[in-house]
Order: sequence, then structure tokens, then C-alpha cells
Amino acid sequence: MRRNRLGSSAVEVTELSFGAAAIGNLFTAVDPARAAAAVDAAWDEDVRYFDTAPHYGLGLSERRLGEALRSRSRDSYVLSTKVGRVLDPLPADATGSGYNADGLSEGFAVPATHRRRWDFSADGVRRSIEDSLERLGLDRIDIAYLHDPDDHARAAFDEAYPALEKLRAQGVVGAIGAGMNQTAMLTRFLRDTDVDVVLCAGRYTLLDQSALDELLPEAAARGRSVVVGGVFNSGLLADPRPGATYDYTAAPLTLLDRALRIKAVTEGHGVPLRAAALHYPLAHPAVATVLVGIRSPGEVRDAAALLRREIPDELWDELRAEGLLTENGH
Repeated sequence: MRRNRLGSSAVEVTELSFGAAAIGNLFTAVDPARAAAAVDAAWDEDVRYFDTAPHYGLGLSERRLGEALRSRSRDSYVLSTKVGRVLDPLPADATGSGYNADGLSEGFAVPATHRRRWDFSADGVRRSIEDSLERLGLDRIDIAYLHDPDDHARAAFDEAYPALEKLRAQGVVGAIGAGMNQTAMLTRFLRDTDVDVVLCAGRYTLLDQSALDELLPEAAARGRSVVVGGVFNSGLLADPRPGATYDYTAAPLTLLDRALRIKAVTEGHGVPLRAAALHYPLAHPAVATVLVGIRSPGEVRDAAALLRREIPDELWDELRAEGLLTENGH
């Protein structure tokens, strides 16, 4: 599988990467053996970049991923985690207080033994990295992202980012960046800091090419890299049908119609919609990898097979001709 370097760092990632939120019990529980088998299947498919975060299952994702990777040579893969949320233990008599009305702990089916606390202070960043290393059971982190700093811009730029920069200089982490579901602040990180990479979820897909406005040109001009997540827009581009989700809520009818039109074009060229959705971001020179959420061996094998498919240029031409892709896109 092709590998790409992140910015000017020494970190290289495979073009398909493993998003480990799902094995942290995102929305529903995943059996521990199935989670481990998913990581094994990814390894068999030559996937060598794995992404996690403390937020994912209150540390469960980090623990499971670290355990699954521990027997592998540490130099043979890249692992990223995130800072910005620290996990504080809850008293034994308060462990039920962290659940939402849906019975989940902020979207994860895990016991609410801890509470997530936003912390973009320098001390919070250092504590988060130390806690992650302990949960992972590993000796280093290759990439550290500021996680969803949308409402914490001042602390993120003034405190958290400089702390990450120091950790990079000390060799504690190999590359640094920020991960968000928006493009404006990520573009600011590219312009105002020395991040190696940004993780942009859902904003460079077959349905949403807003990252082309500023983010991707800025990254390309500065020699930085972009990791693209959410290529299926949380479901709509995987299976467009009534009731499908877009950005984790019910998809508006206008977007459903657009997704169905895109599907008709891709299938007219003998290409599954999911394959086109996976391939689309990788054509941009600033994009280093697509990050796919995985919860089972079958899902990772499917993603790898889709990425191996050939996509004819005529497919992209027809999407542009139909007004379904931005002209300066693919």
C-alpha cells in the first residue's frame, strides 16, 4: 500500500488508515475479540496507520488498540491520538451520571467510570499525553492532534499548541496537528502555526468539497498534509436511502437526492459509490490518507478492496459535467 510523508516530518502513513473510534464502542458495544481481529485484518491488508483518542470510549479505544499492536515492531506502524479532553475518574457512587438519555456516554456504549473534561492548557496537554501512553502501553506517540478545539480557540493556540510543539521538539511525539469537522480553524492552524498535518472530517467528500475553498490550497502551498476522515459523511455516501445519516443526523432530502444522483453516475461506470467516495480525496496532492472508522475484520477488508479498484477518469468527468463535483476538484 502506498505511503505518504506528513509535511516535513519523518512520519509516513499508509493511504488507508484505521479509525479506532468504533472499537471504543461507538454507538454499540464491540466484542473485544472482534476488535482485536479488526486490527489484525487491517495489518494483513498492509494498513499501518491507526488513529485513536481518549474521548473514544473513555479510553477503551486506546487500551484495545495498544493491546492489539503491542506484539508488533514499534517502528512498523504509525499511531495517533489526541489531546483536549482529559478523563477524570468518577466516584463509585456517581458512575451513572455520565450517561445521556440514549444510554450512551457521549455516543459510546461504555460504563461511565470517568468524565471528559475539556482542557487545552499546557498542563492538560502533557497530562493527556502521559495518560494516553499509559493506556496504550506504548513508548511513544507518532502524531498528536488537538481534538475539536472549536470552542477553545484561545487556549488551543496560546497554550495547547505551544505545548505540543515542545513535545515534538523533545521527541515525545513525531508530528503534531489538529483534528476538526470544520475547515476555517484548521486553515488558521496551517497559516499561523507549524503543524505538520490537519485531520479534516467530512469536509472533503463527494457531497461536501468545502475544504477546496481554503484548507487544501493552503496545505499544498505550505507543504503540509491533510488526513481526510468522514469520507462517507457518517453513512449517506455508504448507502444513500431514506433514513440514512449525514453528519450523524438524518440526511436532508436534498442531500439524499444528490447522493443518489452521484451513485447513479458511479454505478453507470461499474464502480460502487463507496469506492468512489474512498478514492476521491486521495487525488488531491495535499491529502496523505483517508481515515475510515472500522469495527470488524470485514469492514477493513472491504475498504482495502474498494481502494484497490480502478476508477476511470470518465467517472469524475461525468460528475463534474452533472454539477455534482466542484470544477477545480478532482
